Amino acid sequence: MRLITKTADLAVLCEELAAQNFVAVDTEFMRETTYWPRLCLIQAAAPGVEAVVDPMAAGLDLKPFLALMGDAKVLKVFHAARQDLEIFQRLAGALPHPVFDSQIAAMATGYGDTIAYDALVQQVLKRRLDKSSRFTDWSRRPLSESQLAYALADVTHLRDLYPRLRQHLERHNRLSWLDEEHAALLDPEIYDTTPEKAWRRLKLRKTSADYVLALQVAAAWRERQAQQRDVPRGRIVKDEALYEIAEHRPKAPADFDRMRAVPRGFGNSRAAQDLVQALDRAFADPNRPHFKYDRPPPVPPGLGPTVELLKVLLRYEADANEVAPRLIASASDVEAIAACDEADVPALRGWRRKVFGERALALKHGKIALKLKNGKVAIEEL
Repeated sequence: MRLITKTADLAVLCEELAAQNFVAVDTEFMRETTYWPRLCLIQAAAPGVEAVVDPMAAGLDLKPFLALMGDAKVLKVFHAARQDLEIFQRLAGALPHPVFDSQIAAMATGYGDTIAYDALVQQVLKRRLDKSSRFTDWSRRPLSESQLAYALADVTHLRDLYPRLRQHLERHNRLSWLDEEHAALLDPEIYDTTPEKAWRRLKLRKTSADYVLALQVAAAWRERQAQQRDVPRGRIVKDEALYEIAEHRPKAPADFDRMRAVPRGFGNSRAAQDLVQALDRAFADPNRPHFKYDRPPPVPPGLGPTVELLKVLLRYEADANEVAPRLIASASDVEAIAACDEADVPALRGWRRKVFGERALALKHGKIALKLKNGKVAIEEL
């Protein structure tokens, strides 16, 4: 077991990894009681190189590894990368690039929408993962050899998975299919924790300008409190409380005590005064932005059966091409195609149009039909 606890050793490891075309990366972290994820381990593996890095080791500087994550010459391979990317974004101020997400690749190679890592390893590599250390508290020291071996296995298997998945994608000319998904994964906006943007993760229950403004203020206040105190958002107030605050817009701290979703006694706190003042300032601002909701056009009446037929076709084409339906088209894409031949949706562009879009339009205009043959869906040219 190569366990890195010193900066000099980390620099040597990163030189070895940087000499390879790709490096498989995984992290172990804790965030059950914190807002910011607490990085506990980094695992890395490339052909002929593998190690576990202990970022909690006294005096260890992660700069060599963060530089590797930003090295455009080395592909970084993750599985379900978003939380790992979030950690490196916070540490380095930039996202690792370029990246390859094996979960996304699995969607394009016939392994379903969101296959779990252990299932993917079993199906591709025919190996069973040891789950004995699955619920380890990775922040505790010392870690046992078995715990470290469990953590390292995540990237040694991933190191072996990547060439198999890539070869399959190249053989079927599908490597470019992942470009859009990886670009979305590397969109800095989804990792932006600016408090004023926190309301965007909430589902709007009303769209009136006053309701949305109050929700924006309350969500920003909660986000700021959670970040400053380094506790989960829900430890401040639950989402349900934000909706209730937006609905009733308290004018005084005592108003909070009449709200069911707000913790009892909150009205007597300094935090309640701060939130009321923030609401007052926002509503008193004559230059405040007025939210306008662009409601999507409703599906024209009578198109329900068409939408359902297109969904059947989507599943048929997904199975025939061994690709996850979600990678081809969303439910809203299907509805848009049912309503308009020129809908501006991904399913009518690029490889998605070839796999599904053209057939969808043909079915819509009666050029092909779906039928059952020997109990299975089939396509008949008309």
